[in-house]
Amino acid sequence: MQLLSALALLSSAITAAQAVTVYGQIPLAQTATAGFPHQTLAAYDTTELIPPPVPNPPPASAYTLNLQRDASAVNGLSIPHVGGSFWGFSLEMSIVTQVCAQWLVSWRCQSSVIDAAVGKNSTFLQVPFLNLMANLVERSGGVVIRIGGNTQEFAKQVPLGSLEFGHTFAKTESGSTQTTQTPAVLYTPDMFYMTNNISSMLNIKWFFGIPFNDSVNWRLDIAESAQNILGDNLLGLQAGNEPDFYQQFGRRQVYSPDMYSNEVDDLIKTIDANPNIPNKHMLIGPSVSTIIWKPEDVWKTNFIERFKDRLYALSVEHYSMNNCAALTGGTPENPVVVPQNIFPAFLTHKAAISLMEPYLESQMLAQQAGKPFIMFETNTASCGGFAGISDSFAASLWALDYGFQMAYGNFTHALMHVGGQNVFYNPFTSPPTNETMYNKWTVGAIYYSALIIAEALGKSNTSRVVDLFGNAGNEFTPSYAIYEHDTLSKVALFNYIDDNTGNSDSQVTLSVPTGVPQTISVKYLSASTVSTKNNITWAGQTLGNQFEVDGRFRGELDIKTITCDTTKNTCVVPVKAPGFALVFFDNTAEALQIGQASQTFTTSAWTQKHNTATFEPSTMSASNGRSGKNRDEVSRTSPGESAAVGMRALLRDAAVLAGVALMSGVYFGRAYLL
Repeated sequence: MQLLSALALLSSAITAAQAVTVYGQIPLAQTATAGFPHQTLAAYDTTELIPPPVPNPPPASAYTLNLQRDASAVNGLSIPHVGGSFWGFSLEMSIVTQVCAQWLVSWRCQSSVIDAAVGKNSTFLQVPFLNLMANLVERSGGVVIRIGGNTQEFAKQVPLGSLEFGHTFAKTESGSTQTTQTPAVLYTPDMFYMTNNISSMLNIKWFFGIPFNDSVNWRLDIAESAQNILGDNLLGLQAGNEPDFYQQFGRRQVYSPDMYSNEVDDLIKTIDANPNIPNKHMLIGPSVSTIIWKPEDVWKTNFIERFKDRLYALSVEHYSMNNCAALTGGTPENPVVVPQNIFPAFLTHKAAISLMEPYLESQMLAQQAGKPFIMFETNTASCGGFAGISDSFAASLWALDYGFQMAYGNFTHALMHVGGQNVFYNPFTSPPTNETMYNKWTVGAIYYSALIIAEALGKSNTSRVVDLFGNAGNEFTPSYAIYEHDTLSKVALFNYIDDNTGNSDSQVTLSVPTGVPQTISVKYLSASTVSTKNNITWAGQTLGNQFEVDGRFRGELDIKTITCDTTKNTCVVPVKAPGFALVFFDNTAEALQIGQASQTFTTSAWTQKHNTATFEPSTMSASNGRSGKNRDEVSRTSPGESAAVGMRALLRDAAVLAGVALMSGVYFGRAYLL
């Protein structure tokens, strides 16, 4: 009878097609007419800037890099890089379900005949996100992801199933006075099931942040749930996000490094008294922005010695530039930045060096303390980045150089920040909620940077990096060498110059006195110009342009083989202007066989073939061994699971009929096949 009722109800709903409304988490974009998107959001901006002119005088187009085969003969090598991909990701807490999860069922009839929806949560994971992460895991062995940012400071946990439509997240007014108008995030424990489900598929480890807006009444639910559910998939808990901004943003009337350290001490005492937080030694701090305070201001409070036994890692945060004036219209003292004017600043090795210099002392202190040193949040510019820069090929070269420079400077990881659809700098962005039926994802140029450094450092856990300062230290043609197992493994070559005439292409001679192989292999990162955001290829393959990405590469893998002169012990590598080359001295290297990751994900969703994957709720479990089934006495593992079994059966039957309706040309919303 339930099925017959469902058929009758859905039939009447389809007859009155105008009564069907698709609901999203938040309004994200507008469409001019059905099926023809009219985008106004930064993540889909199409601005292309004018490339900078060829430098005058130009750098030498032909130059030699003198390399040593053995690491013992090289000065200044970095520490060995251990533990997965160097570039990880920082997901703003308020947008996690845009990236990781998708709707299960989303419809409502105005007649109230059917009034059911199951929202974005852990049982329905985004296929493009899984595929993009799989590409990195295949190359580096793992990925680290932080969920937090400004929105973590006001976050509050609410019970499973308490948010409308079973959502994992909701937003309320935080009362924040800061530039980015940070909302307060309401989240359920399903956030941790969602992340743990992802980790059950791929080797991904997570960081979360403890809210710091109220240090009198600590909200430690996030620490309790994260440890209980994620177990070993949780690496650390951030103690405060950019505390040097607390006074400016109105979170504290007066604030100082000493006050921050004292609050961390109070947090530790509160954690010690909480039996639901068994691991007392996984805090991360101080995560200063290096704008108002320098890291040294915190180190002077005896922060490291005082807390090192309780810390997983030391951390900082910093953006290349500040674009927050664009959100307010600017002032005479802080005018709005014109992207065209500062475009050349992202196309020079000086940019990477200057970003690393403030942390030379801090990285040494981290090594002395035996702690990882993490750039916990960074990107091209704060407050969303710059139109025409942050999503361009120039940004991919910049992020490659910056990443290698941080690896050379002994950072352990660096996390690219991922915001919503109103920012320019995202490494990946899902389509607006009301366009997921016909649009795929968009990958930002800097995603390729994360992928390439994952290949360059590999998964041997022995990779060490050195800046070669080649071509007489020219700022437009930087270069790095990577050593694995104490032997020269790879060389990274840049050409920042935009010149389609070929006159600025580099001819780089790699000279190794102890001998070169007969041939070397080269992968190229290529695009037509530094200002483009389309048709970017890595070794001949691309993920696709705007709204084309499902996380899988397209095209044939194209690896160039270069014959070396074994009598002179030299190999000559051409590098296009603009372009990047990763040179492999070992022709049997695993990375040379990797194009598309061998593990990819598909969906069982009826209408959402390219954007979503299901995860059976019965397979979810916490790290302490208790299954989702055993938790039924307290609460279900997914929002909405406390609903009657009959309703679930009704939704199943409705989903099937919705698929039939869709095949008949009637759009009724996305359906989840339970």
